[in-house]
Amino acid sequence: MHFSRQFFSHRLIWLALLVSLGIGLLFARTIWTMREDSWDYASRTNANLASTLERSLGGTLRSLDESLKGVVAGLERPEVMALPPEIRNGVLFDNSLQVPGSGSVLVVDERGDVVLDSSALKPRQANFADRDYFLAFSQGGQQGLHVGRPVPSRITGLYILPLTRAYYHQNGRFAGVVVGAIRLNYFDRLFGSLDLGVGSRVDLYRTDGLLVSRFPLAQGDVNTTIAGTAALARLQATAVGIDAVDAAAADGSHQLQAWEHVGSYPLIVNVAQSSDTVLAKWRRSAWVLSIFSALLMAGCVGLAMLFVRELLRRQAVSAELRAAERDRQTILDNLPSLVSYWDADLTNRFANSAYDAWFGVAPEQLRGMRFGELLGPDQYAMCEPFLRGALRGERQLFECTLIDRAGQLHHAIVSYVPDMDGDQVRGVFSQTIDITDRKRMEEQLFEEKERIRLTLQAIGDAVICADAQGHITYLNPVAERLTGWQAFDAAGSRVEAVVRLQEPDTDRILPSALHGAINGHPPEVPVRGVVQHRTSGQRFDVEETASTITDRHGTVTGAVAVLRDVTEAVAMQARMAHLAQYDALTDLPNRLLLQDRAQLAIAHARRDRRCLAVMYLDLDGFKAVNDRLGHDMGDRLLVQFAQRLKSAVRGSDTVCRQGGDEFVVLLPGLEDAEGACSVARKMLAGAASPFELGGEALRIGLSGGIAMFPEHGATFEELTQHADAAMYAAKRGGRLQFMLYAGPGAEPRVITPPQSGPG
Repeated sequence: MHFSRQFFSHRLIWLALLVSLGIGLLFARTIWTMREDSWDYASRTNANLASTLERSLGGTLRSLDESLKGVVAGLERPEVMALPPEIRNGVLFDNSLQVPGSGSVLVVDERGDVVLDSSALKPRQANFADRDYFLAFSQGGQQGLHVGRPVPSRITGLYILPLTRAYYHQNGRFAGVVVGAIRLNYFDRLFGSLDLGVGSRVDLYRTDGLLVSRFPLAQGDVNTTIAGTAALARLQATAVGIDAVDAAAADGSHQLQAWEHVGSYPLIVNVAQSSDTVLAKWRRSAWVLSIFSALLMAGCVGLAMLFVRELLRRQAVSAELRAAERDRQTILDNLPSLVSYWDADLTNRFANSAYDAWFGVAPEQLRGMRFGELLGPDQYAMCEPFLRGALRGERQLFECTLIDRAGQLHHAIVSYVPDMDGDQVRGVFSQTIDITDRKRMEEQLFEEKERIRLTLQAIGDAVICADAQGHITYLNPVAERLTGWQAFDAAGSRVEAVVRLQEPDTDRILPSALHGAINGHPPEVPVRGVVQHRTSGQRFDVEETASTITDRHGTVTGAVAVLRDVTEAVAMQARMAHLAQYDALTDLPNRLLLQDRAQLAIAHARRDRRCLAVMYLDLDGFKAVNDRLGHDMGDRLLVQFAQRLKSAVRGSDTVCRQGGDEFVVLLPGLEDAEGACSVARKMLAGAASPFELGGEALRIGLSGGIAMFPEHGATFEELTQHADAAMYAAKRGGRLQFMLYAGPGAEPRVITPPQSGPG
């Protein structure tokens, strides 16, 4: 026996060592798998980013290309070119200003001079005969859309990516080119929205290797080329690809690159993420898992040694007690009830075999088990007060319910008898007798009655029952709340006296659904109406349905109506209709409502030959308030500012929150620009007063721009664009001022601010 125990303990120790080794290998495998998962996840993410950028860029290029095609088609139609300039420009450039990031569309003749301009009836003076796209078409070597080199615009001075198409005379001779452009800062904003980490970038190449745009952009990157390099060959090899490569940077860092060709255009978008960024989280996790693995392996070996020592001790004790327990167990197993003994800690010392039949736990398994482990938390909580009483030396006798191993419910009489040693309680004798058969019928009858009562009491809708003659027989609590009738008052009353369903708008009494159901005509769909409270007069919007009650022979004995309170749903519909057109924070009209009012105001101004103004406003220093005081205070500032704006305008004017701290104001029915300037001075004066935020007085500046109809634009889109440009000019010019748009290429005019008051 001693030899077998020693051999078994040694085997446990060797097993613990093998388990520890397995744990180490498992953690190593897990760490490596995590690395592969991190790399695969980054690959999928970068591929998705490249695909998303491709769709965005492709959509932009397609939109601008379609605009260019439309201009070319119009130029080649003599009847279009014979139209008056205003109508001709509207036909040619109807879609040219709708492309994000695009500039003006220019029509250049065969000498390279600008002859038409989408931004003005009088084209701006410039010659493009030296541009690569003009030379490509004029020399006959280019067809379709040409994507040029990034160049600074001769109109605005900003770097652009020119897209051109040629147009021709009726005899097929080259007539000139139509030039569209996408500002390079459009790509900067698009690429800059991605957070790829340190050492990562986004590139946009032409298929010949010329770099169009890059984020982040270094000095001199634009118009550099990778022609003839392995990098370009890899990008040209497949339309969509992903690969791990060494970066061309001097540090030689490793990168994960995902690229995709932009539709049918000669452009490739490339997303390059540093491997250090991809694996940064994995490296941290790998260190933590490695340390945890080492601790777990050491703990496994230590626990195995402790277990072996405890096992040897318990085996020795078990050998001494086995004989005595066998005799005692024989007596207990022949008793007709559950008998057990629990020590002062409520740990089982012995039990008979009846516990196996009830709980599926043999006496050998039950020994050493805690009372709560046997019964479970719910049943133990029921018995615990009686157990505590027995441990205080008080005999306990009570009834309870227990659940056996098959899930069957048993009713039992339980007695707890304390085992006294003088004044001390050493344990508790427990006896449980099954009385399930006696209780079953009582419980079934009670439960059936209670189930019906609770169902009607707890239902969330109003339930009204009537007999076959149309007299009320029952109201549940919800019905009492809606009608104002108590159930005992309503009993025996006519249905129409208790429940009067009215039309929401006319208050016309609707036919009773209960009477219809009793007469065999229940409504096919719920009837929507209003119920008025008997005493308070409060009105509730409800939906009523009714069904008949029949006996087993099919005879109608009455009917039941269900009234569902939909008051909150109706109010929510009205609230949602309001929120669809108004800003949730400031309750100002949103952009959708502003668009509708602007179109109507422009139509009236055109008909009445009057002016209207569009104002763009922006708070100066709002971001600093948000960062210092928090977004809640920032929202309170926006609400106060919106109230001051509304007080500075007329009732016929519209103040719209565009988003963030940007606002748009529509001023219809003006005689001239001075009316808009006067409103601007009121706004500057209103913003000059301190704002009270959390007990602190803050001064917030205001910058704005104004564009007038029809002087500065014929459409709302043109007016908003020019007002926005004037606002940004006001910000560049020092903030705290309004500027009036002065036309293409002209510096907006500063509006004289109001005279400052004292303080």
